Amino acid sequence: MRIIVFGGDGFCGWPTSLHLASLGNEIFIADNLSRRQIDLEMGTKSLVPIADIYERVDTANGFNLNIKYENIDVTNFDVVLEYIKNVRPDCIIHFAEQRSAPYSMLGNNESCYTVNNNVTGTHNLLRAISQTDKNIHLVHLGTMGVYGYDDKYGKIPDGYLDVTIDQTNESLEIIFPPDPGSIYHLTKVLDQQMFAFYNKNWGMKITDLHQGIVWGIQTKQTILHKNLYNRFDYDGEYGTVLNRFISQAIIGHPLTVYGTGGQSRAFININDTCNAIELAIKNPPEKNSRVRIMNQISEVYNVISLAKMVSKEFNVEINFLDNPRKE
Repeated sequence: MRIIVFGGDGFCGWPTSLHLASLGNEIFIADNLSRRQIDLEMGTKSLVPIADIYERVDTANGFNLNIKYENIDVTNFDVVLEYIKNVRPDCIIHFAEQRSAPYSMLGNNESCYTVNNNVTGTHNLLRAISQTDKNIHLVHLGTMGVYGYDDKYGKIPDGYLDVTIDQTNESLEIIFPPDPGSIYHLTKVLDQQMFAFYNKNWGMKITDLHQGIVWGIQTKQTILHKNLYNRFDYDGEYGTVLNRFISQAIIGHPLTVYGTGGQSRAFININDTCNAIELAIKNPPEKNSRVRIMNQISEVYNVISLAKMVSKEFNVEINFLDNPRKE
């Protein structure tokens, strides 16, 4: 298939692009390299050096992977529309969103950038598909964070909740009531509403994959050459708690756990992310069916369990600190 990967230079987008290319698909990466720019602005960088995007693509094609790259800003509608018209993809994968919850809460600039990039970008893709070819399958990487962390609705289903309306005694399905915990998660909730709107009015084929925290960096393709390596973030904004623990352990620093460490989160390995995208593409939803929402997790851990796991593996202490969010 011909597949456009918006955000294909990012942490999830790059290994997914390689994986899909290895299956014989023709991959078109569209990315404005904003994640690299954020590194420059924040004075941070991946612990694992990552190659220039053109070196990445050239190296990948040297392994008979059919990948093309173009610098495209997903918030520029005219450019996005023209690109989709020219490529005529069978499928579009949407990774082109600012993905860090902590970054989205840093300040006004970061919050506004997150909303402007994520919401406008998603709407641009939907609008462009509706004007080009409504049979294009849009696959979006969502997050389990849209559900929040309250169990008052019971076990979390795949996106939809069965309810009964008291006034009419009518039973129906609704999108699971969202409870975002950050500006980033709020944009993912708005994504859901836009997907439902365009699906209802234009019958578009949309798959929304709500994944847990993605961990790991290497796949069968990224380990082929140093220019294909994926990024490893360990800073306070983009580094996951697991990455931070591993980085602390390697240098012999006590693992820092804030509060009791009882917060539980869902996790999924980067290889499973790639496989989930592959399965979604191979099995598109039926035309005129509702938006397909699927939860993608492999394991659930709380912070203290991760700390104990890393502590045992690297023989380092755990340092409990006061929760800075506690009033």
